[in-house]
Amino acid sequence: MKKATLALGLALGMMQSGWAQHKIETPAKLVKLNEKYEYIETVQKATFQYFWDFAHPISGMAPERTATPNIVTSGGTGFGIQSIVAAVHRGWISRAEAVKHLQKMANFLGKAERFHGAWSHWLDGRTGKMVPFGEKDNGGDLVETAYLVNGLLVAREYFDANNPAEKNLRDTITKLWESVEWDWYASRGDGHLYWHWSPQYNWDMNMPIRGYNECLITYVLALGSPTHAIKPEVYQNTWKKSDFYENGKDYLGYKLKVGFPYGGSLFFAHYSYLSLDPRLMQDEKTNYWQHNQAQTLINYKHCVKEAPKEFGYSTENWGLTASDDYNFYDAHSPTNDNGTISPTAAVSSFPYTPFESYQAMRFMYLKKGATLFGKYGFYDAFNATKNWYSNQYLAIDQGPMVVMIENYRSGLLWKLGENIKELQIGLKKMGINKPEYPTGFYMYQPDPETKDVNLTKHPDSDDFILDFAVKGSEPVEVFITDKNGNKQVLVASTSNLKGMQKVHFKAKYGTYKATILQNNTEISLTIHLK
Repeated sequence: MKKATLALGLALGMMQSGWAQHKIETPAKLVKLNEKYEYIETVQKATFQYFWDFAHPISGMAPERTATPNIVTSGGTGFGIQSIVAAVHRGWISRAEAVKHLQKMANFLGKAERFHGAWSHWLDGRTGKMVPFGEKDNGGDLVETAYLVNGLLVAREYFDANNPAEKNLRDTITKLWESVEWDWYASRGDGHLYWHWSPQYNWDMNMPIRGYNECLITYVLALGSPTHAIKPEVYQNTWKKSDFYENGKDYLGYKLKVGFPYGGSLFFAHYSYLSLDPRLMQDEKTNYWQHNQAQTLINYKHCVKEAPKEFGYSTENWGLTASDDYNFYDAHSPTNDNGTISPTAAVSSFPYTPFESYQAMRFMYLKKGATLFGKYGFYDAFNATKNWYSNQYLAIDQGPMVVMIENYRSGLLWKLGENIKELQIGLKKMGINKPEYPTGFYMYQPDPETKDVNLTKHPDSDDFILDFAVKGSEPVEVFITDKNGNKQVLVASTSNLKGMQKVHFKAKYGTYKATILQNNTEISLTIHLK
């Protein structure tokens, strides 16, 4: 490898290390054009337009779905805010346009109906009044509020310019965030944090927020609040005290230390991790990157190997999560599978399974065509056995696709989240800390049967990226060898690397053995470059 290429790879690896504060880099205006870039850019940009072109004209918030344009959603809007940040980063809209739009939205939220600081699941986009989500669900929804506040905090972090417009936006967001009474939702005297409260039905919904599921970000914010924080023991006594928190079993060769059998619906690995980098999260029970990746791979393996053949699943056609289906709506998973594929499942999993997610995205775009892809990207779901295709877009499914594609491409939202002090305070109170990975290929979980992993070219750099970790002070060398034993050095022996690293490299498609050599110890991984 040429020295200049190696130097660039090392620089990128060190710049993107998870142990340092991140500087947000603007994407290059011109990339080396390639097919993968065009497909991913097309899908991501079209999906973003749901939150821009279809935003409610008065509130600026995201409609729940295309069929109900005046019912806006608090959680889906939070996802949409992060999509708008990604759009500015990509140059699809201007910074000034985004700030103006977000200020309108923040002003509306400040006047909207609230319940001890929490917003309802649905609001009237014209007036800000609560719209009931269910018979007794007509008050504050703390989980949906968490998704909304998380998006607002990301915007506050990103729009950091010293000008009146951005300063006013930051101040408005801070007032909204600090007025959410997280502690009220833990005020029943039983030590639990509750999802809902209504002035009409009080605590009748009676749903403690227990893990493990999509609600982790709620505790991060409730513990990180500078004004209304809950006590850490509430997290311990509620989230961790359920029948589906601890697991410890293997499914299709992948171990899940927490969560449902087979992992549950894939949105569990998306909603709380739009701005929380799971690579930097570990507690006494699990490493959250390994958990989310294992859940995704179990979902993929179920579709490829275990699901009924008549469903027509394949290595290109997979992905089970909560979405519309021919019976209206269901939380699809390996243990609740009726043949319905939800594009958001695989597409929002890009950081965990880039090769497999790209195969699914390309299949759905090319082979399903206009029946599945429209003005705002992929429609919500389809079931080939029933010849049913959704004609709807849902905010909670569109948002994670935009955001998680961006986290795969640049890590943008994860970098912003790492710099939000309140998120980091919350994580620390939960006992979730940055792991100290041993020297090795921490990002990958080889196929249990073939013992290998697939690597695919990154769309923006048009080269391969190998992630690895370095622990200790001993020098490391990183290289790949092909089936004929030809060696290509990716990182020459050096003692200057610590923690999480990545190296860019070019090589022909095929099967290789990637090796890290440190202190006469070899750590190897079989990789397929595809």
